[in-house]
Amino acid sequence: MKIHILFEMVDGPWGGGNQFLKALKNYLLDEGVYTGSIEESDIILFNSHHSLDQILELREVHPLKCFIHRLDGPVSLIRNSSPVIDQYIFKTNDIVADGTIFQSNWSFKKSIQLGYEDKTPHATIVNAPNPILFNRINRDQHQLVAKLRIIITSWSNNMRKGFDVYQWMDENLDFSKYEITFYGNSPIEFKNIVSKAPLSSEELSIELKKSDVFVTASKSDTCSNSLIEALHCGNVALVYNDGGHPEILGSTGEKFDSVEEIPKLLELIHDDWHNYAKNFDLPNFDQVGKQYMEFMDLTYKNKRDKSHVAGSKKITWKLLKLRLRANELLATIKNKFKF
Repeated sequence: MKIHILFEMVDGPWGGGNQFLKALKNYLLDEGVYTGSIEESDIILFNSHHSLDQILELREVHPLKCFIHRLDGPVSLIRNSSPVIDQYIFKTNDIVADGTIFQSNWSFKKSIQLGYEDKTPHATIVNAPNPILFNRINRDQHQLVAKLRIIITSWSNNMRKGFDVYQWMDENLDFSKYEITFYGNSPIEFKNIVSKAPLSSEELSIELKKSDVFVTASKSDTCSNSLIEALHCGNVALVYNDGGHPEILGSTGEKFDSVEEIPKLLELIHDDWHNYAKNFDLPNFDQVGKQYMEFMDLTYKNKRDKSHVAGSKKITWKLLKLRLRANELLATIKNKFKF
């Protein structure tokens, strides 16, 4: 079994999907099952809405290969936009995918609500970070007498990544109690929170190990890689009660629904930090990698054992594209004229 990941990976600080897929590629290389060649692969893993045009074409050219879709989103909830893009993703999934991997149960349920049809085998597998970097080795220990060291990160400067909450924290928290540093790209200028440029994964892991609490207020976030990295580095977390955050957090921190709850919850975390930290129970990358391999292997064998050719799912993909573009245009017109 040879696996190829169809995704243009970027070195340096970038989005969570990019960071996870780079780590997954390294894991598969270590296991001796990764190939950089589409032609040599038995399984093609593709990601969310990226390269859907290419995937549809590859599906027609290679009907006997096994296609696994790592489905993100719903994208329209993350972007607060028209659900047309999700309809495109779901329809492509229906045509192409032999198996689907969701990153959280929240993502699966929301996708069902927006029209995803559960026709193919699926699994929910949470992300995990690069274990060489994101671990508790050489971690600083929290001191109850000191200021609570809070860290916030965001590669994206989209306001839906929680910047309204971070701005409220900047203007309302007592900074004699808290030391807060933001790493990433921010659309707002902070007065009390120290803002710094995005860091490489290596640099970020060091800063996470110096921190006590990771805060994220991103909205409709499927499976926050930044939250997972922070927890693996020994942080306790305070998260907005939305998306996949509660599933990832478990009991390693607190959830908030409104900004007014934040000061009290930070006090709770400060006073009981060590007990929160003990509750960490996320799977490591070896466990996550094995889950990916087991699901892909089972899906591949099931497809191989079928007597019919998967090309029976074919649809004229150009027609699909035209239909979806028409739907998108209609949605834009309705939104503009409010009908």
